[in-house]
Amino acid sequence: MIPLRDENPTTLTPVVTVSLIVLNCLVFLYQLSLGPAEERFILSYAAVPAEWFHPGTVVGDPAVPSALTVLTSMFLHAGLMHLGGNMLYLWIFGHNVEDTLGHARFLVFYSASGAAAAAAQVAFTAPDSTVPMIGASGAISGVLGAYLLLFPRARVLVLIPLGFLTRVMPVPAIVVLGFWIVMQIINGAFSWGGLGGGVAWFAHIGGFAVGLALIKVFQRRPVNDIFRW
Repeated sequence: MIPLRDENPTTLTPVVTVSLIVLNCLVFLYQLSLGPAEERFILSYAAVPAEWFHPGTVVGDPAVPSALTVLTSMFLHAGLMHLGGNMLYLWIFGHNVEDTLGHARFLVFYSASGAAAAAAQVAFTAPDSTVPMIGASGAISGVLGAYLLLFPRARVLVLIPLGFLTRVMPVPAIVVLGFWIVMQIINGAFSWGGLGGGVAWFAHIGGFAVGLALIKVFQRRPVNDIFRW
């Protein structure tokens, strides 16, 4: 199921959500402009687990302290599909969570989810790994967990590929996001001890779990869930 949009109105202008999308896109365009130097740029700002415990072993002249790479790595992406998929999910589900939390709390919640996601990936794979971790998917996974808890019955318009045919239909968020997290868990189980073909599945799982756990702590006001099955 590929989500296209949700049917869940908001009252606040999603300033932070839009700013995060714009910033991610600008950083990606800057990456592309670097040409051969792009790899060095990514390594300098990516979260490299080995660097957290043994600074200087991988990145000889880091651009930022190793601890800050859990934040800087959230704005790096490996390609257009990586960026596009992340930004699609952030836009569809982020603006409602921002509407619930408020701008400042949403930004802190987003950052905390991303940091926890990176920690989860390291804890469940290899603390001494020299493979750079990049992408906003861990933080966005936290947003998905929050959305699931806040708006389980909200309708999400999804595209469902059926061989040569496709179907667009509204599906409750609990089905869309429930299917998503089940797929992350299945893929994570098959990738135990590694990155699973370049995807940090445990970062997705960890971010989602943290989003579920923290949303009620960050929530500034109750949500009147007006949606029904």
